[in-house]
Parts: sequence; C-alpha cells; structure tokens
Amino acid sequence: MVEMSCVITGKVQGVAYRTYAQDSATELGLVGYVKNMSDGSVQLVAQGKPEELKSFVEYLHEGSLMSVVAGVAVDWGSVRKQYSEFSILY
Repeated sequence: MVEMSCVITGKVQGVAYRTYAQDSATELGLVGYVKNMSDGSVQLVAQGKPEELKSFVEYLHEGSLMSVVAGVAVDWGSVRKQYSEFSILY
C-alpha cells in the first residue's frame, strides 16, 4: 500500500468537490480523507494500490461538475497512519 498527499487548488470549495473525491475514492477502493483548507484549497490523503491512486489523480484533475481545478500537487510516500475508510473532515 502506498500513500499520496494532495493539495487541490482552484474553485474547489462550495462546489461538492469533497463529496466527489470521497465517492471517487470509495469507487476505487481507496481510504484516507479530504478536507477544506482556510486558504481555499482542498487537502487530501489517499492510501491504496499505486494503479488505483494514479487513476484517482485523474479524477482529482477532472473535479466535480461545478468545480474548476487549477492544479493538483501530489506527494508520494509510505503509509504513516492507516485509515479504514475515506472520510470528509470538517
């Protein structure tokens, strides 16, 4: 299992982006979390198989219907804390 941390920028708050990310992650069998940041970006941590994570990055670039994704910064690493599901943090 591999972990990736992402910061997604653009119009990604108030446009159902976190729900979109959660649904996409669950569909791909990934675990982790997504949350809004005070600067208007969205932070995300996902864990799973490398192939599914790479597919997930494509979903993140696409975004929800009303979002406008300007960028997705991805950092890859080893699992630090094991998650059991993909959650939206508030």
